Amino acid sequence: MDGKTPDYELADRIALTSPDQVRALGNPLRTTILGLLHERAASVTELAGAVGRPKSTVAHHVKVLADAGLLRVVRTRRVRAVEEAFYGRTARLFHVSLEGSADGADDGGRPLDFNDFEVAARESRPAFLDGELWGFLRHARIDEAQKREFWERMAALVEEFDALPRRGDVVHGFAVGVYPVADYPRLPPSEDVR
Repeated sequence: MDGKTPDYELADRIALTSPDQVRALGNPLRTTILGLLHERAASVTELAGAVGRPKSTVAHHVKVLADAGLLRVVRTRRVRAVEEAFYGRTARLFHVSLEGSADGADDGGRPLDFNDFEVAARESRPAFLDGELWGFLRHARIDEAQKREFWERMAALVEEFDALPRRGDVVHGFAVGVYPVADYPRLPPSEDVR
């Protein structure tokens, strides 16, 4: 392999325009499978071994992802008398497209490579307890244009993280988000004293 991650061709981004595509990402096992396939193509047998689940269960979830257009067979090999399929993602980044626009131009670049922050919180708890959680939480009063511009930069950073060569023994999670905070305290408008 030339160090390229993953070891098969795929699009950079695909807009999810149907409810079935979005629902396909709503299962933590399916998001884990998609995450594993950032490294390289894999067979159902390899995926089942990696996630510690029965092949039949993993095969079902792979089929859901493939039917939704998120996975495809990227190569096959003959094992005894059976043709073994190796699956790969169809894109590095999946994002929901608002109003059904195929190019996702109006969607603000919302990636769906993570299930949600609840998953990140659950996964990061052991790291937090071991003093290994690196994170920041900041609040700023910004307008919609600033939020979109900042989010585009964060989406580019997520793509950079996804493209990192896989090495080492520890898998690291990376979660980013921008969200409105309803009950955050605010100072009253300043009185312009001159």
